[in-house]
Amino acid sequence: MHEYITRPIYYVGVHLFFASLVWIAAWTLTSIIRGTAGTKYWVWVATSLNFVLPVGAVVDKSLAAYLSWARPLGVIGDAGFRIVDNATTVGTLWFLGAILTAGRLVWRIRPDHRDAQDGQSPAESTPNFLVQGTPVRFSPAVSGPVVDGVLRPWICLPYEIDRLLTKSELDAVLLHELTHARRRDNLIRLIHEIGLCLLWFHPLVWITGSRLALYRELSCDESVIQRAQGKELISALAKLSNPKESFLLQATAGSFLNHRLARLAAQPQPTNRTASVLLIVLFSTALLWGFFGTVAHTACCFVTKR
Repeated sequence: MHEYITRPIYYVGVHLFFASLVWIAAWTLTSIIRGTAGTKYWVWVATSLNFVLPVGAVVDKSLAAYLSWARPLGVIGDAGFRIVDNATTVGTLWFLGAILTAGRLVWRIRPDHRDAQDGQSPAESTPNFLVQGTPVRFSPAVSGPVVDGVLRPWICLPYEIDRLLTKSELDAVLLHELTHARRRDNLIRLIHEIGLCLLWFHPLVWITGSRLALYRELSCDESVIQRAQGKELISALAKLSNPKESFLLQATAGSFLNHRLARLAAQPQPTNRTASVLLIVLFSTALLWGFFGTVAHTACCFVTKR
């Protein structure tokens, strides 16, 4: 009976061990290689998904025949036995943590909160205008530019923002938000947050969320810089974050404001494609190594000893 419990625990342990090693590779590579912010964002997206989706741990055992170096990890197996011996305590602590983290997620997204204030569903209402096919509408329920929606995102702007910003500043803001919408950043963030509810006990998963948030904003600013509208976005951010004005940046849009302003104000640098390609190649190698490492230590037969 113990084997049916320890085996899944062992699989999860091996998966998290190698996912953590991949995380270390992501942190190191994005810190020392000067690739684009967009490339670094997708590196952290892959790192997040690598935690959430234990693909290597569920590969068919037949693959182990091709991995002569496949061996069980005894240390993780022994930890599984200790968890089973204290299954009630560990299970209760995990469940309470998952419930609290899920409650935090529900409170943060507060579905239909703005819809109720508007009195109509943004997804179904007629947009005020379109930006490259993405709906844009004004709403009294938002205090700053924001992208709403998960599968079909739209851009929400506060009323009279066009009176606060010049046309070029508003164009820069819309370009930033349009990048969020096109990449389905809300969906990516939601997947990470759901994974965090399950892996709330792992500190690297929390830090991954912070890295995702940083490069999510920097990469959208990068699209503005490439259109030579960085100064306009700086001016718009200054107006939107001015406490004397009624428009205040939301936490998501105002996150890492110092990093963003420094990047926007810096002298434009030519795109270093070589560094980005190098970053992709090295991280992909680390990701594949983590995948095969997980397969090697889970697809092989794990013999329990008591």
